[in-house]
Amino acid sequence: MAQNYPRILLRDLDIPNIAKYEVYAENGGYEGLRKAVSMTPDEVINLVKDSNLRGRGGAGFGTGVKWSFIPKTEGPKYVVVNADESEPGTFKDRQLLEKNPHQVIEGALIAAYAIQASAVYIYVRGEFWDIGYNLEARIEEARAAGWVGEKIGGSNWNCEVYIHWGAGAYICGEESAMLNSIEGKLGQPRVKPPFPAIKGLYDSPTVINNVETLANVPPILVNGAAWFKTMGTEKSPGTKIFCMSGHVQNPGNYELPLGLTFRDLLEVAGGVKDGKKLKAILPSGASGPLLPATDQVLDCKLTYEDVASVGSVLGSASVILLDETTDMVYAAYKMIKFFRHESCGKCTPCREGTYWLEQRLGAIYHHKATPADVDLIENVAKQIQGKSLCALGDFATSPVMSALKYWRSEFLAYTSEAKPAAGAKAAPKAAAKAAVPAGAGD
Repeated sequence: MAQNYPRILLRDLDIPNIAKYEVYAENGGYEGLRKAVSMTPDEVINLVKDSNLRGRGGAGFGTGVKWSFIPKTEGPKYVVVNADESEPGTFKDRQLLEKNPHQVIEGALIAAYAIQASAVYIYVRGEFWDIGYNLEARIEEARAAGWVGEKIGGSNWNCEVYIHWGAGAYICGEESAMLNSIEGKLGQPRVKPPFPAIKGLYDSPTVINNVETLANVPPILVNGAAWFKTMGTEKSPGTKIFCMSGHVQNPGNYELPLGLTFRDLLEVAGGVKDGKKLKAILPSGASGPLLPATDQVLDCKLTYEDVASVGSVLGSASVILLDETTDMVYAAYKMIKFFRHESCGKCTPCREGTYWLEQRLGAIYHHKATPADVDLIENVAKQIQGKSLCALGDFATSPVMSALKYWRSEFLAYTSEAKPAAGAKAAPKAAAKAAVPAGAGD
């Protein structure tokens, strides 16, 4: 299947040097913001709401609906751009920030106008130093053109844009932990309510949106809600950037309409590497449940609601393929090691639960456990689910519980009371490790 779908986000693949202000402006750049400041803030919110743009950071919540929660009161308001791309297997935001940064900046400013914010904070992952410095230069280009600072686009609205670097912590992808980090506090989640829309950054109303989400906003302002809904499905309109990694022939970012299937996506990316058989799919990096490569799963439409119907989540669409050589015990062990390391330690279920999951999974993997330990890790995971302060605890249980659901026999083959099943440890560790890249949540 050739790439013959419209690109509204990865425009750098079609327009060389679009990262430069002059090239971006020549190709319709900042026309969305120009239109926005000629409208009322409510009109902008309603337009985005009518488009049914859903958050691309993982939750899939309605973007315009989120903006509408901001109270129409006097006082400071803020927009925070979640550029803390830390989910294993996710690298879409990086390409947007590197190759098409002005579309992200413009989208953030439109969001700021819609809620009448006075400042935008772009929270950049700690390892993205080069991206952050480049963004600062692009912001100054926009300022020189009259799109940042005072009387933006000839209006009476003023707004600043700032870059804030994180420190490479997965937990700071969680919105309230991100706010604490910007304020110079420990990057740990806050108790909700109150929610950021009411009491966010510096105790003021705040909208937090993902990079990809905001990059969709300028073309929606220019072309309208009806145009946006011509792509994708009724409940999941538009295009989505799918990050393909693991045992895939052509890893990379693919912008495709929502509503295609896993099978379509595999074809676009060249299929499974080296012609091997597909064993499992991680649809949303390490934080979503593993799925077996059955016909039902492969024919599942890539939408927020359809992926949920087969037992996983679309999330940020960081799709990791695991081929037939993958040791599922090792894959689950590696992912729980990651979540144990990234747990902030604020709440007991996540802090203690991820520690004990790593300990007992390690014992199983090293043939130092019994079948009872397989039941034990399942019980520990259930004690974490729904009981932690933020979603990290639930994320940590996803690979464990789904691996047990579909490949329990491989876990039992590792225990001291059972002989290893044929092929249970056939996969070289290098192959298994390649299937689950290290990284950190979006």
